[in-house]
Amino acid sequence: MSAFTEADLPLELNDGEIITLADGTSVRFESSGEAKDIMINDGFAPAATLFPGNEHVFDAGGCTYRLSCEFGNSMRVEKL
Repeated sequence: MSAFTEADLPLELNDGEIITLADGTSVRFESSGEAKDIMINDGFAPAATLFPGNEHVFDAGGCTYRLSCEFGNSMRVEKL
């Protein structure tokens, strides 16, 4: 499994990969068809479910991040 840090942003995160932000928050997703269940930290319950063309914005460590996706098996992670 590949792991990334905030220094790699912006990036296209693939299913099975994880990014750890500067404050230690981790983000990953699991695909179910075109839907992507977003997991923040170690939880198994999705914080959000993204469909192509949707985005999820959240705050961590005083910074704001955007998760977005299109068709395919990746999710864009960027710091705003």
